[in-house]
Amino acid sequence: MPYNRRAYYKISLIRGKNRAEYADKIIEIEHNALLFATPKVPYHWVPLDENQQGTFCIFTDTFLGKNKSGLQLDKLPLFQPGSIPVFEINDDQAEEIAFLFEKMKNEIISDYEYKYDLLRTYLIELIHYGQKLKPCHKVNEGKNAAKRIISLFIELLERQFPIESPGQRLSMRSATEYAERLAIHVNHLNKVLKENLGNTTTEIITRRILQEAKILLKQTNWSVSEIAYSLGFEEVAHFSNFFKKQTSFSPVTFRS
Repeated sequence: MPYNRRAYYKISLIRGKNRAEYADKIIEIEHNALLFATPKVPYHWVPLDENQQGTFCIFTDTFLGKNKSGLQLDKLPLFQPGSIPVFEINDDQAEEIAFLFEKMKNEIISDYEYKYDLLRTYLIELIHYGQKLKPCHKVNEGKNAAKRIISLFIELLERQFPIESPGQRLSMRSATEYAERLAIHVNHLNKVLKENLGNTTTEIITRRILQEAKILLKQTNWSVSEIAYSLGFEEVAHFSNFFKKQTSFSPVTFRS
């Protein structure tokens, strides 16, 4: 699935020994884990043994947006950039959560007319369960923090591409925005990328936007205005100046 299509949230109950890797943080899980994932924050989940079991659900903010409680995902600590939404839980807690997942599973295959309202209720209960748990304290930076930062930065960047319609628009264009999603200081992100890839964050973002601009100019019949909008430029003139600075050609001249 293309990165830009992963616009869903995920809640997972996982049994087994595992490791969650965020940009500069590692969380070791010995037995049971409850994980809350958002499309805004990339991570790697690494199984450490063969005894893996679990259940998960995926949903969009649109689905939960219909709830009458007014619960907004982006305002919850669980789904905020910079948080570590991984919880180590005991067997009793795991059974409670598994029972809640089982109710969701049974409901989704039922023919009850209002099943989606009920599913939203179960989902909200699951989110509140996580909100009450204490985050894992087994956090360390690890020896390969730089590699993780680079990998997750590239993943965040590539999630925004390809641009497939004029209505699709880049949501992140600045180094600061990427650093916030990775929960690290922008200077640290710049340092890691410069030392390992030879370019700053801004240079890498600029190069990727330019690459997409060239593709859209050559392979679509979109207007320059539509391309400028989809690439996050507020004005066509800003896009034209950007493109000419990078290539010495105006968008129109490059296209022709």
